[in-house]
Amino acid sequence: MSEGAESKRGRDETADERADRNFSDILQELRVVLTGTQLISGFLLAVAFQSRFEDLDADEIQHYLVLVAIAALATLLGLTPVLVHRLHFQRRLKREIVRLCNVLLIITLAVVSSLVIGVTGFIFEVVVSATAGVWATVACTTAVVALWVVAWAVRRGAAAAH
Repeated sequence: MSEGAESKRGRDETADERADRNFSDILQELRVVLTGTQLISGFLLAVAFQSRFEDLDADEIQHYLVLVAIAALATLLGLTPVLVHRLHFQRRLKREIVRLCNVLLIITLAVVSSLVIGVTGFIFEVVVSATAGVWATVACTTAVVALWVVAWAVRRGAAAAH
């Protein structure tokens, strides 16, 4: 979108001001995502120290360890935009930083979505049965895909309207 079109939509800001605002938006969204990721990671950490952890079978332990790895990846991905900003601070690269961090945030959201799916399936698997875990995973995956499709459709609809 051109700067003139952006001004017509009510924003009177320079490209640098827009980049600053967009980066602030990204950081705020990362705060929300990282808080959720920290809560899930804390849950996963606590699981290993519960007395019932010893009752898990080999498949459940493998499932658990995959979830821990995904939680670690989600955390690292969520921290990367801050690292990118720090490494390129005051180099007049804010627009490039915003583009890269936007991509990183979307990847982080995809990884956190897979983490939520996996944790949901794991809880049902351990508490109810392996079959219940599969059904919970399918249901949660369906919900995540539906939400991503709706989010994408809204984005495309908004772009078509302008």
